[in-house]
Amino acid sequence: MVPGLVLAAGRSSRMGRPKALLRLTPSGPTFVARIVHALRAGGTADALVVGRPDDVELQAELERVQPPARFVPNPHAESGQLSSLLAGLNVVDHPGVHGVLITLVDLPLVKPTSVEALLSAFSRTGAPIVRAVHRGGHGHPVIFGREVFPDLRAADPQVGAKAVFRRHAEGVVDVEVDDPGVLVDVDVPADLERLESSGPE
Repeated sequence: MVPGLVLAAGRSSRMGRPKALLRLTPSGPTFVARIVHALRAGGTADALVVGRPDDVELQAELERVQPPARFVPNPHAESGQLSSLLAGLNVVDHPGVHGVLITLVDLPLVKPTSVEALLSAFSRTGAPIVRAVHRGGHGHPVIFGREVFPDLRAADPQVGAKAVFRRHAEGVVDVEVDDPGVLVDVDVPADLERLESSGPE
């Protein structure tokens, strides 16, 4: 079993408004709703979103997603992205969980087929880390197998999961997907404007 975690506890300071609630069209789904749908349609065992405990707008949005996505509060969000990964990991780490799929709320165009391809590769290879790649570029989602959970928990917060990638470099399986969305990161208003002008896929 591999649950999916969406990391959404950042301040969105460069964007100026919460990324999770952005939309590519006025009547379209929010970023977080799009991503949760992709995780579920792609076959994850569950879909959880890690956010700040006081982010009531995000919590309300997750209740509107059908079926509702689970909200995981991260009281240590100021410590960086690794703290959100660990907050989610601590919720999903139960017997029967073989790994966890991680993606970011600022990659709204990831396709369900990419999630499905990663899950298939993880099941087939049993690799410690499986990551999405498009035309040679490393992106998200990423699956961390149970064997690296202790390394994630022991990682330096200043370095984050990169240290775990380095430690298991020889075992990383890159999955080439026909999906530029695994690389499309929306950080600043100009990024959003480009997506809005090109139209969502």
